[in-house]
This record gives sequence, C-alpha cells and structure tokens, in this order.
Amino acid sequence: MSSIFLAFFACQESKKDKIIRLVKEWQGKEIVFPANMTFTIYGKDTIDYKIPQSDYKILVYVDSIGCTSCKLQLPKWKEFICKLDSSANKEIPVLFFFQPKDKKEIQFILKRDKFNYPVCLDTENGLDRENHFSSLQTFQTFLLDKENRVVAIGNPIHNTGVKSFTLNRL
Repeated sequence: MSSIFLAFFACQESKKDKIIRLVKEWQGKEIVFPANMTFTIYGKDTIDYKIPQSDYKILVYVDSIGCTSCKLQLPKWKEFICKLDSSANKEIPVLFFFQPKDKKEIQFILKRDKFNYPVCLDTENGLDRENHFSSLQTFQTFLLDKENRVVAIGNPIHNTGVKSFTLNRL
C-alpha cells in the first residue's frame, strides 16, 4: 500500500515540477504574432482590426483538441471582459485566436453565444508555429504587457486565482 502512495505522490510531484517549469519558461517570453492575421465577427464577417497598443492585453489561444465549446465558455468571457473594462477604466484588448478543426463549429458557437468580439480563425496555425504553445489548455491564455511579453499565464475563466491577479494587476 505504501508503494502505491509513493508512486502516486511521485507522479503528483512531477506534475507540479512541470507546472513550475512551464511558468518559468513562459514568464517574460515575447509572444510573436503572425504577419497576416484576419479577424472576424462570428467567424464569418471579416473586419479591419489591428491589435491596439495598450499597457496590457490578454491572449487566448484555443487549439483544436477536445471540446471547443467546453474550453471557450464564451458567456463567462463576455462577463469577464465587461468586468475588466470597468475595473481598469479603459479597454483591455482580449485577443482570441482559434485554431479550428471545424470552422463551422466555431462559427456556430460564436453565433449561439452572441459573442460579437473580434476573433482570429488561425486556420494556418501561424500563432502556434511562431510561439510553440503547450498542449495543456491551462497554459494557452496569457496576460501580456505592451511589448507582448508574458506577465502571467493561466485562464481567468477556469482559475479564480488568475482572475483575481489579472483584475488586481490592471
């Protein structure tokens, strides 16, 4: 019985070590955006959108692995963006990059959730090619400074600690 406990504890420890390594690896790293990005509303209507210059921005990268709707939770993002804008007394850009396996699924989710914020459907996966994101969803959302360097990593929708940090930081 004690060997099972030790094996479980060792696995937990290595998971913790991996998290620490990933956070250290990404802290201060510059995110490089692809040269040709096309932003849309509802994944259909192309808009002329340039990433605004600001002291901070949030980058949300969503890969094509797993349940896209489960990962996104767009109604919660809409609430968070409103809270973010009101608490910061200025607009903080939240950049959504989707690497969709099924473009129509993303379009359906965006329209169903009435998510009318600009999103980039990165069908060529240029953002990930430039930055080599972790496959772990926890490490695919970033608070960036004005030079696109990572200040914090983690999804404020899935982690209340990250949410509090982000709101207090801005």
